Amino acid sequence: MQLPPEPPPSLRYSELELARHGSKLLKRNPSSFTPCLDGRYLLLGPTKVLNHREISKFSKRDADAYPKYESQLERFCTLMDPLLDSSPPESLQGISSLQDRLKNKVHNSVFWTRLLHQAASLGQKDMVDFMDLLLSPASKVLNNWFETDVLKATLATDAVIGSTASVNTPGSGYVLLHHVMGETDGDHGIWSYVEGGMGSVSMAIGNAAREAGAHIVTSAGVSQLIVDDSGKANGVLLADGTVVQSSNILSKATPYKTFMELVPQNVLPDDFTRSIKYSDYSSGTTKINVAVDKLPDFHCCKSIDGLQYTGTIHIGSESMEEIDSACQDAVNGLPSRRPVIEMTIPSILDKTISPPGKHVINLFIQYTPYNPSDGSWDDPVYRESFAQRCFNLIDEYAPGFSSSVIGYDMLTPPDLEREIGLTGGNIFHGAMGLDSLFLMRPVKGWSNYRTPLPGLYLCGSGAHPGGGVMGAPGRNAAKLVLEDFKKKMN
Repeated sequence: MQLPPEPPPSLRYSELELARHGSKLLKRNPSSFTPCLDGRYLLLGPTKVLNHREISKFSKRDADAYPKYESQLERFCTLMDPLLDSSPPESLQGISSLQDRLKNKVHNSVFWTRLLHQAASLGQKDMVDFMDLLLSPASKVLNNWFETDVLKATLATDAVIGSTASVNTPGSGYVLLHHVMGETDGDHGIWSYVEGGMGSVSMAIGNAAREAGAHIVTSAGVSQLIVDDSGKANGVLLADGTVVQSSNILSKATPYKTFMELVPQNVLPDDFTRSIKYSDYSSGTTKINVAVDKLPDFHCCKSIDGLQYTGTIHIGSESMEEIDSACQDAVNGLPSRRPVIEMTIPSILDKTISPPGKHVINLFIQYTPYNPSDGSWDDPVYRESFAQRCFNLIDEYAPGFSSSVIGYDMLTPPDLEREIGLTGGNIFHGAMGLDSLFLMRPVKGWSNYRTPLPGLYLCGSGAHPGGGVMGAPGRNAAKLVLEDFKKKMN
């Protein structure tokens, strides 16, 4: 069977011509820096020579193994790419006509044939290793590859980011694939900042949409979806009382927000609402945006020409045991005593977001329970204490950091829920465990962007393939809406 090719992930950026519409990517190289309290450090990036030299400082064996590790993950990503850019196989729910049922069977057959073809191309050994990666804890996967604590810990942060999981949680190995999923201009393993901040991506997408004829309304909160007497979604009610009619509605809100808060009660099937209600929306993530009057001065690297600032700086991640200990604090209801911090300094490459001599620093922090057992995020003193705990930890690696802070803004899980609409504060619109991916996202039986409410589609991170700034859920959902629209016209 001749299978149609699947588009590469970068197509979503290029096909919208976001660069023409004002989006500019700033490549990060090196992409990772991990300082150690003993005076050593580890730089990683897309350059093989750099990686080998840096890892060799800790282990020649690991330096030789690292390219093989990345190569294997890249092969696994080749298997995953068709899954990311395709709608999952449809169930027969909502498909009534014989013609549509036959088309559904053909679509599903092509999908599974393509997947089996990709799997067969891996070979048996790689396929077994792939299944091991999917099902195993990240700690097991990394221990099987490497002996250096700081290398394993640096890589392990990818497996727990944005979650409440530990490196020892089964299935956390899957997220290690994100280490090589990053892509800029077709180059794998290269991550980028966006000039002007992430909001400029939204602006560029908006510009592209307007050029295509879209009308965009902002500052217009939605109070409720409107359902007609036939049980079809046909509009939205805005907070100011305005009614907007539409035959197709796409929701990028979380599944919980969409189905439990915006859809009228007693419209959806009980089993569906139960599944949505009891999905995992937990979060262990807090974000602190910091303004500083000087760059952090890491005592471990006085003379490496600023390379330590370009990528993600891993604080408190010198071993997987440290990461697990931070997680166990949260399991016991406490914010981590020694948090795991991912620091980025976008102003080192993007000169548009800070005044001369000043910098913007983003701290992505784990783990912080939604409802801590020893206090409340609503308490200003409690919030200040935790922020200072994070700054003090950074001081251990970069003395004087705390004194460089001009101001900061902290977003805890309740803040992320209240201010951005992220249920539970989960940045992925729901957990990314194996029980919440692919055919199970957002819930079993409804993974292909359609919903039990005809006319309503889910297009955000709560849909397949999940979270991350990649646009796949929206692109896949839009393609499906166009298919459904064409059916109505025929």
